[in-house]
Amino acid sequence: MTIIEFIRYFPNEESCEALLKEYREKTGVYCKTCKGFAKQYWFSGRKFFECSVCRRRTSLKAGTVMESSNLSLHTWFTAFLLMSATKKGFSCLEFQRQLGLKRYQTAFDLMHKIRAVMGKRDDLYLLQGMVEYDEAYVEKATRKKVQERLKRGKGSQKQSIVAVASESTPLEDLSSGKKGKHCGFFKMKKLEDVSKDSVEQFVGKAVASSSVLFTDKNTAYVDLEKMVEKHIKVKSSKDSANGELNWVHTAISNLKKNLLGIYHMVSEKYLQNYLDEFAYKLNRRYFGEKLFDRLIIAAVYPYVQHSE
Repeated sequence: MTIIEFIRYFPNEESCEALLKEYREKTGVYCKTCKGFAKQYWFSGRKFFECSVCRRRTSLKAGTVMESSNLSLHTWFTAFLLMSATKKGFSCLEFQRQLGLKRYQTAFDLMHKIRAVMGKRDDLYLLQGMVEYDEAYVEKATRKKVQERLKRGKGSQKQSIVAVASESTPLEDLSSGKKGKHCGFFKMKKLEDVSKDSVEQFVGKAVASSSVLFTDKNTAYVDLEKMVEKHIKVKSSKDSANGELNWVHTAISNLKKNLLGIYHMVSEKYLQNYLDEFAYKLNRRYFGEKLFDRLIIAAVYPYVQHSE
């Protein structure tokens, strides 16, 4: 959605309430008392839903990412617009200025809440078909006095380990006979280490068992063949980086540029949220103006029942 369209469709709080009510009725309103999606009645005067079974009342924001927030719906919707407007994202200071928020912490918390639901939305899906996998080493923020005592290179405490997987579909040009690949969806998760257990846990949650998995010959991947239909190990080289593992390495390169170029340095505590935003936008790179609508759906999706 463009800024001009946003101003036209959402000029005030009432227009945001109307759309949120429509989306909530589509996704279903979860009743915490009944622990289910019973029929709900809408009370327009007080602006809440009431369960037809237990009569529990649920506000418009309840059960969404906006629950317990004092910010207006119009501010939230503007935040959704900004978070979906660019491929690369906003720095928190710029986000704060654009929304006219007085406190930096408010803008910071708002961005990370939205990033968290981006990750929850992508967690609903598994990668399928031909899947490439590798790890990335991402620079993280460390205190200056501590930096001098940290080692350099791979395995440095200055870096966080990120598991990256991507779908790749083989393509063939019928006129030339040349073979290539097309990338599909991506998954990114922060790992504590590159151990056998950590890798298998990620693959089990991210990749469908019917997939063909491509990796290098790291010893941590020794038992992955038991988790997928076929496991193909590729020798790490320049050819493999441009061939069997091309898209996963491209994603890693773009991720590092994005984090360093916009945020400069991220803390390990919030790294997963930044990864969720990057992967969410990457997976919806062809959505264009529809990304705003998709983000609204992710924000109001009833995740609450999964945590009870």
